[in-house]
Amino acid sequence: DLSGEGAQAVADEINGTGGRAIAVQVDITDTAAVEAMAAKAKEAFGGIDILVNNAALMIEIVDKPLIQTDRARFDKGMAVNVWGALNCAQVIAPYMAARGGGAIVNQVSAGAYPAQSFYGVTKIALHGVTTALATELGGQNIRVNAIGPGMTKSDAGLSLTPDDSPLVQAISARAPIQLRDTPDALCGALLLLVSGAGRWMTGQVINVDGGWVMRG
Repeated sequence: DLSGEGAQAVADEINGTGGRAIAVQVDITDTAAVEAMAAKAKEAFGGIDILVNNAALMIEIVDKPLIQTDRARFDKGMAVNVWGALNCAQVIAPYMAARGGGAIVNQVSAGAYPAQSFYGVTKIALHGVTTALATELGGQNIRVNAIGPGMTKSDAGLSLTPDDSPLVQAISARAPIQLRDTPDALCGALLLLVSGAGRWMTGQVINVDGGWVMRG
């Protein structure tokens, strides 16, 4: 996590409830930093079986139409949202292979189908990374899938699209079940993809979005 304090707070909560966790502040675009993170994880837990690529830029790159995206914004968004995930996979896949396999889960977005703004473009690109890595790493028993969250009630999501915004109201009218839910609504899909229950799944995107994408 780029926020050292935030990561430590989560680690403390996990450790306080009987789990085991360490917090590492890392820039996922920096290969040396990711390598250091992986080494710390191996030292703490003996190896790495699961990688969840959840870090991304959203607020910084979603406020303008794609046609108005300049080179600096394009490079920054692709560096974090696409290269960052690929960088982590490149570094960590060998750790998984050494243990006989593993599971990688990338977080894309329901807002990428079709792509909406430059943010959506980065998530479509990450979908491509997911399917390419699934093909390339399958021989090492490493599965690569993705989750496409809908409009979660995260701090960032609520600040960008409050419940009373015209966009939310319009999409809510088309969603078969509730459009928004808390981020922990994604955990069921995540547990499926990283556990033995999902052992025959790779290259897939599971949209957890209240039916938003299904209804278009």
